[in-house]
Amino acid sequence: MPLSPTHVTHLATVDTARAARVLNDIRSAALSGRRTPIAPRPVIEESWSRMLRGGVDPDHDFRSGLLPTEEVQRRRESTPLRHVLPVLREGLLSVADVAHHIMVVADEDGRVLWREGSSPVLRKADGTGFELGADWRENVVGTNGIGTPVVVRRPVQVFASEHFVRSQTSWTCTGAPIKDPRDGRLIGVVDVSGPLDTMHPATLAWVDSVAKLAESRLRELHLTSLEQLRAVAAPVLSRLAGRALVVDRDGWTAAVTGMPYPNRIALPKSPSPGRRWLPALGLCALEPLAGGWLIRAADEPEQQGVTRIVLDLAHPRRWTVTVSGGAGTWSHELSPRHAELLYLLALHRSGRSAAGLAQDMFGDPARTVTVRAEMSRVRRYLGAFLEHRPYRFCEEAEVEVLLPDDPGDLLPHSTAPAVLGARATARTE
Repeated sequence: MPLSPTHVTHLATVDTARAARVLNDIRSAALSGRRTPIAPRPVIEESWSRMLRGGVDPDHDFRSGLLPTEEVQRRRESTPLRHVLPVLREGLLSVADVAHHIMVVADEDGRVLWREGSSPVLRKADGTGFELGADWRENVVGTNGIGTPVVVRRPVQVFASEHFVRSQTSWTCTGAPIKDPRDGRLIGVVDVSGPLDTMHPATLAWVDSVAKLAESRLRELHLTSLEQLRAVAAPVLSRLAGRALVVDRDGWTAAVTGMPYPNRIALPKSPSPGRRWLPALGLCALEPLAGGWLIRAADEPEQQGVTRIVLDLAHPRRWTVTVSGGAGTWSHELSPRHAELLYLLALHRSGRSAAGLAQDMFGDPARTVTVRAEMSRVRRYLGAFLEHRPYRFCEEAEVEVLLPDDPGDLLPHSTAPAVLGARATARTE
């Protein structure tokens, strides 16, 4: 029976050497532009295509500088991943050590923050740059069990020569993303890696299950913290008239009075006490509360004036939208997907339908459910400044887009057809 990509994966459990040879033939043919004896698995083929477009050298083991120890510690202390380390250790380490694996936990930037497991395998990992503070983004070190899940946002197993860079082809790596259960934001990746003979197809489901347990733990912690804040908020709100609410430090609502219950309020990036303009409420008074903020809506009407919206895409990895008007100025840091969507709306001031945005983003006008879900999240902080049917910036607003000097730095993560086209056009102008 002819081998298929699935058969090769299962072959690895009984004949690792033969499976590795088959995958090496596939990789060699694909990278030299020849027809492959067997098509790579789709997730691997798509990753290789990204590497070839991005100019990653498959024969050059490029390693960026390690983060200083102080920066690794700072990231450990600030990431939500620190709360789920016990879950990851309990679910993975006992098996990983016996099976000659290591567990690696990286943040959303692909930086290795924790490594634990088999001591001999840890020493081997040092030789491939799999060290604390190392940068394992896909566009830096090629197809791998940390960087590729960051890009595709789903679990990925990378076996032998499915790795794009030759120096990694003696490894098997299985990584699963860990997302913030409150909003789906990626917060990191957990990976189990080891030598070729440790490969097993069931590892993918195992690692993914433990990652989902970690997300469940984060959900429990969030609900518990809101319950604690609600107990603090109850006597405070009972004494107030008018519209008011208590939110945690990230804007998630614990309790309200005199108004409908919103799930979340968009806070300034660095909130401070005093009068502030919030998209959902207008002028408000913010007061610190244990574990969060008391927000009281102002009684006076909002000031009127020309609204100016600045979409800042000038920096390769940090994008913001800033709104300025009669009521003041506020900024919001954008996720990669939201930066793409707002850029496309800035290009099409007359508006885009959900199908049009799906075509722009994915080359598939049928993916309207994804677009509508993301636009709903965008409207949570842009509020009335973003209209729909079609989606567009409000007509009264002046919209300015700040672009990078190098067209190649325009949303460099993006594979959206419309963004790729805009980059190409900018290069020829």
